[in-house]
Amino acid sequence: MRHSNNTRKFGREKNQRHALLRSLARNLIRDNRIKTTLAKAKELRPFVEKMVTKAKSNTVASRRLLLSRLQGAPEIKKLFDTVAPKYEKRAGGYIRIIKLPNRDLDNAPMAIIEFV
Repeated sequence: MRHSNNTRKFGREKNQRHALLRSLARNLIRDNRIKTTLAKAKELRPFVEKMVTKAKSNTVASRRLLLSRLQGAPEIKKLFDTVAPKYEKRAGGYIRIIKLPNRDLDNAPMAIIEFV
């Protein structure tokens, strides 16, 4: 039984799931808004919000930790230089999810995820 296991698996193995979240997070940081399925957006929100909270401290240790998790140097630079200072006084809730109509091909619920 899967009691208290709240993470979505997306039909992927662990390393593929982490690669998917990492790629979505890099695209979100780079473009400030992306269109994806609702389930992926809901799973991406805490992943990115924890990164923004860690980036607000702006230390070498936090930079190295986020670089190991995100593995994208330009996105890390943008996260520390533009995104984190924008939310310096905000206690949380950096991400907004807007629901869209279902996708035509497979009727999957879609969403836009963006920084507030």
